[in-house]
Amino acid sequence: MTYIPLDNTDVLLAAALLLINGLISVAFALGLGRSLLVAATRMVVQLAIVGLMLRWLFSSVSPWLTFGFALIMVGFAGYEAMARQEQRLAGTWGLGIGMFAMGFAGISVTLLALTILLRPEPWFQPRFAIPILGMVLGNCMTGVAIALNQFLSQARQRRNGVEAMLALGYPREKALAPLLKSAARAGMIPIINSMAAAGVVFLPGMMTGQILAGVEPGQAVKYQMVIMFLIAGGTGVGVLLALLGAARRLSDERHRLRLDRLKS
Repeated sequence: MTYIPLDNTDVLLAAALLLINGLISVAFALGLGRSLLVAATRMVVQLAIVGLMLRWLFSSVSPWLTFGFALIMVGFAGYEAMARQEQRLAGTWGLGIGMFAMGFAGISVTLLALTILLRPEPWFQPRFAIPILGMVLGNCMTGVAIALNQFLSQARQRRNGVEAMLALGYPREKALAPLLKSAARAGMIPIINSMAAAGVVFLPGMMTGQILAGVEPGQAVKYQMVIMFLIAGGTGVGVLLALLGAARRLSDERHRLRLDRLKS
C-alpha cells in the first residue's frame, strides 16, 4: 500500500471549508475574517516554500545545510513564542531567552533521537532530522510561550508580594519560586493533555500521516510514542531553561525585582 497523491484541486476543495469559519465570524460579528485570510495565506505560502526547500535539502544530505535549516527553524520559533506574550522582556532578551531555551532543548532531543533511537545513515539525514526537530520545536514553543507569559504577567500583578519577601531578606529564588512553579505547570499542561488524550480522543499527526502513507499501524504507534516522549522531554527542558533565564533577567545581583526590564 502506498500513499494517495493529492493535486491542487483537492487542496482548493479542502480550503473551501474556511468559508464556514468566515460565515461564523460574520454571523456573530467576531471580526476574524481578515485574520483567517491572512493566516491561511501565510500557511499556504510558508508550506509551499518549505516544501521546495525540503526537496532540495533532502537531495543534498549535507550536515551544514541541515544544521543551518535547523537554526532558521529555531529563530522563527523564538520569534513566534515572543509574539504570543502579552508581557515580555525588553530588548533582545525577550527573543534571546526563548530562542536559547527552545534551541537547546529541541536540538538536544533531536540529536538523541538521531544518534541513539533511530540511527539513520547518515545520522544527520535531513529526512529524519528536520521533521523531528519541527515537531519538538512546535510543541516546545507553545509551552515556553505560555510559561513565560504567565511568569512575567504574574511578576507584574504580584509585585507587592514578591517585593515584600525580598524586603524581609528572602533571596530572589525563594521570592520568585511560587511564580515559577505556577508558570512551569501552565507550560507543561498542553503536552500532558496531548499525551493523556492521544489514541483515545485523537490520532496524533505523525501517526496519522504514517498510516495514510501505508506504514503498518503497529510501527506507526511505536514511532508516535517515541515522538511524544521526545516532545515531552524537550518541552520540559525548554520551559525550565526559559523560566530560569527570565527569572534571572527580572532580578539583579542585589536581589531586587526589575520590572523596568519588562515590555508590554
